[in-house]
Amino acid sequence: MRRLAQGAEPKRSDLAWRDLTVTESDEPAAEAQIGAVIADKLEDDDGVHPRGSLFSIGDLAREFDVTLRTLRFYEDKGLINPRREGLNRLYSRRDRARLKLVLMGKRVGFSLTEIKGMLDLYDLRDGQAAQLKVALDRFNDRIAILEKQKKEIEQALMELRRTTAVVSGLLKEKEEKEAGARRS
Repeated sequence: MRRLAQGAEPKRSDLAWRDLTVTESDEPAAEAQIGAVIADKLEDDDGVHPRGSLFSIGDLAREFDVTLRTLRFYEDKGLINPRREGLNRLYSRRDRARLKLVLMGKRVGFSLTEIKGMLDLYDLRDGQAAQLKVALDRFNDRIAILEKQKKEIEQALMELRRTTAVVSGLLKEKEEKEAGARRS
């Protein structure tokens, strides 16, 4: 992965975690703030790219096996926000972490609107236990939906296998009957 030079960014230790009391009216904001906490974790757990690393659009497209058009679309939707130098888009480690979350969210069935809601307050770096609970609840809801879909798929596969066995048996009988008729 090509590393591009960049000016100094604030260190994580320089960024304060804000205290926030979550009420029912704050719930959408709380959902968005958990995206920041999770993305920060992904950014910190990267371990490969030093702070200050920048990535070209091609770098991220190759790394995550997405098209350049996909990255531009996510930018248009406000899911990632690369900086620009001339005509070039330059993605930070934070943009990379956000992209990782977007792709994970899509893979498990969240809509782009839901993903954006969880990422909207990414830069605020707020993360209270109540907000994390909201995120956990949303993820558990998604797990339940996927488990139900998995069960339905397994049932459909069993039915198809039974039907395939019946059709195979009928075909075999038909072929044997035709073969017997030709011998006679």
